[in-house]
Amino acid sequence: MSAEPPVPETRVLAVASHVVSGNVGNKIAVFAMQSLGCDVAALNTVQFSNHTGYKQWKGTRVSAEEITDLYEGLRQSYLDDFDMMLSGYIPGAAAVEAVGRIAEDLKAKGQARGPGSFFWVLDPVMGDNGNLYVAQDVVPAYKKLIDHADLMLPNQFEAELLSDVKIEDMASLERAIQVIHERYGVPHIIITSVSIPHPDHPPHSLWVVGSSMTSDRRARPFKIVFPAIDCYFSGTGDMFSALMAVRMREAAVATPGLSQTRSWLSGDEVEATDLPLATAAEKVLASMNEVLDKTCRAMTAEVQRARDEMKGLGEEEAKKRLHLLQSRAAELRLVRNLESLRSPVVVCRAQKM
Repeated sequence: MSAEPPVPETRVLAVASHVVSGNVGNKIAVFAMQSLGCDVAALNTVQFSNHTGYKQWKGTRVSAEEITDLYEGLRQSYLDDFDMMLSGYIPGAAAVEAVGRIAEDLKAKGQARGPGSFFWVLDPVMGDNGNLYVAQDVVPAYKKLIDHADLMLPNQFEAELLSDVKIEDMASLERAIQVIHERYGVPHIIITSVSIPHPDHPPHSLWVVGSSMTSDRRARPFKIVFPAIDCYFSGTGDMFSALMAVRMREAAVATPGLSQTRSWLSGDEVEATDLPLATAAEKVLASMNEVLDKTCRAMTAEVQRARDEMKGLGEEEAKKRLHLLQSRAAELRLVRNLESLRSPVVVCRAQKM
């Protein structure tokens, strides 16, 4: 007899990119959330043959008008009864604004039903490692709408853009989190990849930092340190966001009365490491570690086979073929690892900052 899904009946609107082949954007989000028991509606912001890491692709980006039109189509058929929204890559400032209006509308509907009835998980996809991969006007567009988000999932570079704080050490990291709570009123934040060194962390490790604010917008920061896997992967941010949406819903429902509270925000007496956000992140990172480890093992074997098959090809053709095969091997292996999504073994726990 199969186990019950970890969440109650939950309808999610997933707004992100789509690829015909591969696992990024909504291809990951829809599968991961449905695997954990959610009813997911996908509003695709991009329709590409494959993700851009292949360095060659075909397809189109969806306009702001098309995004709005698709949502209006849902509204007119009374299909807009969503409990949550997850938003990822959005192409351009006008499209970001259109998604922001959708979030406002759904939030207003949720407020009419009662506190905690709607929750928006926002991944503000703008860039990484010091580089923007969206137009400059996307940054102020995000700044105008993130006060509607309940949980925001920037990477370190995106947190710097939104807080106007350069993250160079622990003090500036905590200051950036505090600024986002105070300036925008975002109840929950997780910085999904922190690259500043820390003397207390084991070698070859990575860490994320999260916080749920108090009633007077003070940060309650925690960190989770986990082992690094020496492989390149695509779609890890999308997987993290999708799983966080479900696990946050699960943690809120498991805490008496919390899912009927605005933004599922715990009382000020709850310590950082006991926050539902921390519990959710522990499970998400456990799932990710298992899936990435299995993907890496399969990737190594697949790339070696490809090298053997390409013997005799010209240098340029072999180089191009190998890049494409490596890109394919880096796609996350989700379908055959459902147990890692549903019942991961949690090893790495939240710690105080």
